Amino acid sequence: MNKFLTIALVFLVFACKTPEARSPVSVKTGSFIDASVERNKKLNAREKASIEKIMKQQNIDYIASESGFWYYYNNKAVIDTLKTPDFGDVVNYNYNVKSLDGNVIYTTEDIKTQSYAMDKEELFTGLREGLKLMKSGETVTFLFPSQKAYGYYGDENKIGSNMPLICEVTVNSITEENQSR
Repeated sequence: MNKFLTIALVFLVFACKTPEARSPVSVKTGSFIDASVERNKKLNAREKASIEKIMKQQNIDYIASESGFWYYYNNKAVIDTLKTPDFGDVVNYNYNVKSLDGNVIYTTEDIKTQSYAMDKEELFTGLREGLKLMKSGETVTFLFPSQKAYGYYGDENKIGSNMPLICEVTVNSITEENQSR
């Protein structure tokens, strides 16, 4: 009987052992993220090369913005007293959208005249940053890489995934925030 009790006690002690964490069969250290970063770098390089080719073909001195797009003034304001919009100012503008090969995606008539409260409403990144550079009466042509345009999702209509764009924008007026109330 003592042997039986000793064996039962030994089994009981080993059976009550706490569970140990198991090691994973395979270890993946951010491989999806690394692959995504590589894809985006290649996409960005291809788009930049396409945009640079267009700028060279057009023989126009585009300005590289700090935000990662290029632009030139079709019509630049000559009056120094005009100001660029600040936070909350309402910008009244027209624009069109083209693909890099020059095909019109949306005409000015399709889009109609827009009013935008600066940084208070949704607008694709490139256009929002581009409007900040403009004064009333100016027309500017922007070349936006896809990450500054509609990115991966497009506009779910005519603008596809990862599509760089050309936009010609005219600012009709800028109304200061305290005057628009």
